Amino acid sequence: MRLVILTFLAMIAFAGNSLLCRVALGSTGIDAASFTSIRIVSGALALWLIIRARGGRLEGAGSWPSAFWLFAYAAGFSFAYVTLPASTGALLLFGAVQATMIGVTTLGRICVAMR
Repeated sequence: MRLVILTFLAMIAFAGNSLLCRVALGSTGIDAASFTSIRIVSGALALWLIIRARGGRLEGAGSWPSAFWLFAYAAGFSFAYVTLPASTGALLLFGAVQATMIGVTTLGRICVAMR
């Protein structure tokens, strides 16, 4: 039951994020590229602050390819928020998430255990 609740909360958070981004890009003068940059930098700063507050270290954490793909993902969605209707964007997001989960599980040989 815990997994179902957490999945539900994650889906609500993704939907809320999508709606907030659409409002931000639609009702302000900011462009998609600047919006993406601000999101990435503020996210990195928030993670850095959390790690510092917990006394953690950043050595050897992350990679440049991962950072690139995160930026590509965020930029793609920021530009899509401006050009695609919400229903089309939701369908594409759902398909991309499903393809990623199936692909990682199949190609990466990752076993997902249910408890």
